[in-house]
Amino acid sequence: MANNDASKIRFAPNGGVYLAPAVGATLPTSVGDGKTAPTGYKSLGYVTDAGVQITPSVTTEPVNVWQSAVPVLYNVTAAAFSVAATFSESNINTTELFFGAAWVPVKDAQDQATGDYRLDLASTPELQEISLVVDWSQGDDLNRVVIPRAMIQERGAITLTRTAAQEYQLTIEALDSDGSLGYVLTNRNMGAVVTP
Repeated sequence: MANNDASKIRFAPNGGVYLAPAVGATLPTSVGDGKTAPTGYKSLGYVTDAGVQITPSVTTEPVNVWQSAVPVLYNVTAAAFSVAATFSESNINTTELFFGAAWVPVKDAQDQATGDYRLDLASTPELQEISLVVDWSQGDDLNRVVIPRAMIQERGAITLTRTAAQEYQLTIEALDSDGSLGYVLTNRNMGAVVTP
């Protein structure tokens, strides 16, 4: 029990999810202030109270040998890093990301804007590469995940009802970026850091 410290238990009552085009994005190198989007990134707005799920995963296969009944090591066969969230705001950033297309003004025969907007869904959509940042904080503890390159891996259904808000469920998967899936930043002292 001597090693237990309840003051190190953390929650994430505040946060934000931000995106930018992957090409040309200036990746943040600090945790920021916990309130402002990183330079060049746009907010995806409110997330449902289920929060954001960040999932790093490594898939391995055992290496078996004649001389042992158990594996002597494991070999990495795949790695992944995903972010899943359900967004509550029907804003331009969230809807364009969800549908994979851009809103454009509708024009009449005289090339005048009608006040309506159109989002064209291609039968053969082009997948969009984005850069993603997830911030979360508790008090003065600030944390940030940065994914340099990512794509939408899965979209949920939008349910239209009289009593519930429209929601945009997305799972975003990191892509390789020069041997990296991304990185995590924090201003919290995690304990002794051993340097080589």
